[in-house]
Amino acid sequence: MSDINDKMQKVIERTKGQFTSFRSGRANPDILAKVQVDYYGSMVPIKQVANVTVPEPMMLMLTVFDKSAIKAIEKAIQASDLGLNPMTEGSAIRLRFPELTEERRKDLVKLVKKTAEESKVVLRNIRREAVDELKAQEKAKTITEDESKKEQEDIQKQLDHFIKIVDTMTHDKENEIMKI
Repeated sequence: MSDINDKMQKVIERTKGQFTSFRSGRANPDILAKVQVDYYGSMVPIKQVANVTVPEPMMLMLTVFDKSAIKAIEKAIQASDLGLNPMTEGSAIRLRFPELTEERRKDLVKLVKKTAEESKVVLRNIRREAVDELKAQEKAKTITEDESKKEQEDIQKQLDHFIKIVDTMTHDKENEIMKI
């Protein structure tokens, strides 16, 4: 049971991480978490090649550790789906966040809902695997039918709890995106 709970908790943590990468109009260093930079032939997260700070509410500043990586960082940011245009000043790169349009907000809400639905599918798959395992144990006579039914009910309660968490997170993120 705790194994199922751990797996479901990891799905929630992954979903939280994905939600933080959705831009809500304010500069947040986590938005760059998915950006990978081609650094001497290997793909590395942007945080390994630059220090990311927030000097203003609508701007990120990247202080690049190795000046030779500036072009690769710019290219990676432009290739990402963030819609940001890097401005280079020496060994620093500024990323100014434009105001979100109503259309872009709606697109972001769609992405949030899609991510939430994918997380729910993963949670349901965890439940299905656990129930299949219980049924196999019941068939092998290692547990009784009553024990199996009780465990299945407990698993369903856990699933309902975690889906409610995903729904709450989704609602909060939608509000954050649409209100700004």
